[in-house]
Amino acid sequence: MHSITDIKGVKVGNAEDLKGGTGCTVIIIEKGAVCGVDVRGGAPGTRETDLLDPVNLVEKVHAIYIGGGSAFGLDGASGVMQYLEEKGIGFDTGVAKVPIVPGAIIFDLSVGDPHTWPGKQMGYKACQNAKTEFSKQGNMGAGVGCTVGKVFGMGQCMKGGLGMESIKVGNLIIGALAVVNAFGDIVDPETSSIIAGALSPDKKSFLNTEEFVIHGNVKEAPFKNTTIGIVATNAKLSKAMTKRVAMMAQDAIARTINPSHTMFDGDTVFALSTGEIEEDVNRVGVIATNMLEKAIINAVKNAEPVFGILSHRDLNNF
Repeated sequence: MHSITDIKGVKVGNAEDLKGGTGCTVIIIEKGAVCGVDVRGGAPGTRETDLLDPVNLVEKVHAIYIGGGSAFGLDGASGVMQYLEEKGIGFDTGVAKVPIVPGAIIFDLSVGDPHTWPGKQMGYKACQNAKTEFSKQGNMGAGVGCTVGKVFGMGQCMKGGLGMESIKVGNLIIGALAVVNAFGDIVDPETSSIIAGALSPDKKSFLNTEEFVIHGNVKEAPFKNTTIGIVATNAKLSKAMTKRVAMMAQDAIARTINPSHTMFDGDTVFALSTGEIEEDVNRVGVIATNMLEKAIINAVKNAEPVFGILSHRDLNNF
């Protein structure tokens, strides 16, 4: 299916407000998964990421939440907590089971209604919609309000979105999910060409954000951004190893988004391990990076235009 749900026990659910131009995505692992995170952007919005430090107590998470709405959108994780608690899923404290739900948000308030964002109800709905077979990409969940190439403002940016990819190599399965909402341009590593990004005023060519940054001395971007990636595997990894995989997978963002990891981005990558087979962490990290790279490209290629913002599909004549 070329989906992160190809890993047994992983579900993906989405909920959207298409009129408001926002949404959220949840990755559920009911039996829990070891998790690591690497936060590399200069403007992150996250929850429960400190818990994922290998020196800290809790070993497994039960879901990852990705929401639009900037910091307001973190409220959607409360709906995920409620859903899991009702199903008796969580870290057993002896008096109650507490679901462990790390998450991150993107800034999509410049798309649609800036006063609309994912809340508890939308997070809960995304859980209700979660499936073990999910392969839709583009404008759904947290991908609804994604845009890329915003150095010249919203009038010359393009549509981002949600993308996935996976691969099976022997008994090893690795999948990735990306929510692409970048300050920079999206570059296809196979051709080294920009496939979505900052447009010229006539919207007939790309302006190359990197070149503008180099020569234009950008000091402030009024439109905030973030690309969030999740890589998952059936390999058995420790918390320290999952963090290493997350760190390696950040290279996928560097390869496909130019520039990346700026002060205007909150680039964050989570890595999940369901612990079914023994495998070398280096091999997992290399493959996970490749899968996230493809997921980022898929997110842009499957995006559709909204609110007058052009998508990759509109630019076949470039």
